[in-house]
Amino acid sequence: MNSRKLPNATLIVVLGALSIVGCCFYNIGLILGLVAIFFAMKDTKIYRENPDGYDNFSTVNTGKILAIIGVVINLITLLFFIWALTTFGWEALQDQEELQRLIQERYGQ
Repeated sequence: MNSRKLPNATLIVVLGALSIVGCCFYNIGLILGLVAIFFAMKDTKIYRENPDGYDNFSTVNTGKILAIIGVVINLITLLFFIWALTTFGWEALQDQEELQRLIQERYGQ
């Protein structure tokens, strides 16, 4: 029997890697990671129906792991931003000197 490639394996790896990098760009990586996980679940279902028919399932697993790592990093970044916003306020986050003053008052010496 000829083995084929799973249809979205390369896309899953690319989206998974971009989800890690995307945490630095306004949490766009969260969306990319969730899309990669969706495609990975879809390809996993295809693979489980016929395991002998596909030869690149390890690529799908690698992409899924990258996507999960990216989603976790993005969630931590998002939670940190929400904490900073509720702790210091929007005005302080936009003014670096004010933010430093508030941090020194709250956590400084």
